[in-house]
Amino acid sequence: MKRVTGIGGIFFKCRNQENTLAWYEKHLGIPMESWGAQFFWDEAIEEGARPYTVLGLFKEPTDYFEPSTQNFMINFRVADLAALLEQLRTEGVTIVGTPMEEEFGKFAWIMDPEGNKIELWEQPKT
Repeated sequence: MKRVTGIGGIFFKCRNQENTLAWYEKHLGIPMESWGAQFFWDEAIEEGARPYTVLGLFKEPTDYFEPSTQNFMINFRVADLAALLEQLRTEGVTIVGTPMEEEFGKFAWIMDPEGNKIELWEQPKT
């Protein structure tokens, strides 16, 4: 019997829900409802890359989530990391650290208005 088939969602508290929903829609292009958003992976299949989601557990202590003080970090898939970062810079979004590229793809990090670190990930084509 299969018990778990994937990640069902990421949930977190906000001090200002309306402002945070608007920030995610404006800067990350996520169409938001009053409660958040849904992603349908069957609609996101890209040529040359099978979409997937990671459940990553980090040992404590870790500095990977810094400068956020939260115990979690959200990772969002993006289509063109370089173009998105350029746009986010013009919008005044805080970019953390230096973008990197490795075998699993391209990565960069930003901060949302609630102080949560967000990882942006461009999956490599296979």
